[in-house]
Amino acid sequence: MLLGNKIKQLRSEHGVLQRELAALLEIDMPMMCKIERGKRRAKRKHVMILADYFHVDENEMLALWLADKVLNSINDEDDGEIKNAALKIAQGIIS
Repeated sequence: MLLGNKIKQLRSEHGVLQRELAALLEIDMPMMCKIERGKRRAKRKHVMILADYFHVDENEMLALWLADKVLNSINDEDDGEIKNAALKIAQGIIS
């Protein structure tokens, strides 16, 4: 949902409608809505197109995209202790 929030923020700041982004990405409106709400993940190529369109750092957008992938994987795990341990390990590797 991190990427979806960023897309929504950028859309708001630039006065862009969801349907305009859907056309840019060559996807339908329901898919664009789901990406923005975090119900579906954007493809990597879509992230790159959005970064270029909004003139934002590609690495920042890709980091949000990857963070969403990690969070989705962790959220599938039932054990909260394991989730926390996995996040600490990932933070240690990134830092």
